[in-house]
Amino acid sequence: MFKSFARYASAVVLLFAAAQLNAQDHGDHGEHSTTSEETHATSEDHGHAAAHAAEGHGTDASEDEELNITDLIMHHISDSHEWHFFDIDGHAYSLALPIIVYTDNGLSMFSSAVFHHNDNGEVVYEASNGDRFVKVHDHIYLASEHEHHGAYVEHGDDHVVLNAKPTLDLSITKNVINMLIGAVIMLLLFLGVSRKYDNGVPRGKASFIEPLVVFVRDEIALQNIGKKDYQRFTPYLLTLFFFIWINNILGLFPGGANLTGNIAFTMTLAFLTLIIVNVNGKKDYWLHILWMPGVPVWVRIMLAPIELVGVLTKPFALMIRLFANMTAGHIVILSLISLTFIFKSLAIAPAAVGLTLFIYVIKVLVAFLQAYIFALLTALFIGQAVEEHDHH
Repeated sequence: MFKSFARYASAVVLLFAAAQLNAQDHGDHGEHSTTSEETHATSEDHGHAAAHAAEGHGTDASEDEELNITDLIMHHISDSHEWHFFDIDGHAYSLALPIIVYTDNGLSMFSSAVFHHNDNGEVVYEASNGDRFVKVHDHIYLASEHEHHGAYVEHGDDHVVLNAKPTLDLSITKNVINMLIGAVIMLLLFLGVSRKYDNGVPRGKASFIEPLVVFVRDEIALQNIGKKDYQRFTPYLLTLFFFIWINNILGLFPGGANLTGNIAFTMTLAFLTLIIVNVNGKKDYWLHILWMPGVPVWVRIMLAPIELVGVLTKPFALMIRLFANMTAGHIVILSLISLTFIFKSLAIAPAAVGLTLFIYVIKVLVAFLQAYIFALLTALFIGQAVEEHDHH
């Protein structure tokens, strides 16, 4: 079973490596493009716009600070082309990640550290071949060769890109790095685990992994799929469970990426489940969807479209549940931490820290619970698809 599990794990990792290359959140957050050697301007797009508004229209400073806190939270839960760790005395320490974009001029590869703020407040990079790239909310555009200044203008809370074309972004973002780290951890855990037995008794890492594997096999796969087919799908369910759980835990580390709170990540997981469920669906499964036995014809015609919609809503529910739960947890923790800065009082700090620790402990439990629920519902959907009915 471990060999089958390893094959499933390798296949899922390759699928995610392809899917996540272009999976970037569309959240409104600033551009952090600093490294340990060089500090660039780190004013965020919305914060920068608010600062100009404050100068031009007398915006209250407290409103500007509140907006900056909101932008900071959105930045931490969103994907990015650089991995920002911490700031010391105004100096930002970040890991610059490779940017890979495809434009009409071909494929371009460069480091995210080359982006800088110009005099117009734009986040730009001018390549040696003359291409000029503009980054707005972590979206990278190729500016027209006839437009060398003012590649975008502010319009309310949004930025409208003028004389620029969107690029096909294949960059290695921090979510991709986090996903690959999770894949490496899985491989380290399971490669060679079958040899960690002494006369049938698990030892080392096998003593930690075996109870979890048996739990997924007996309590999730066997109970929901049945004795006849559960062994075929156990490797996939094990891959789902451990992959989600490990990445949930990685997201709890300070500076960690919010991978399982990325809608593209959860959508890919749900899409894999959709394919496996419907490809393995037996005749009875499709018969009960398209032409339900034992009911009048006119009822069948009415129910068939509803049942077809239900085929899509099941994986959609999987996608939204994992995304919403993990994202909400991160927002709550960051909001509690920000209370001290919002009220500008150390008196609120003990309560904020206490509540943060409480929510953090709950998040550790939720990290396991969400992996379990995703695997459980997937097994339930597979069981419904492969179940054989007796028609009388």
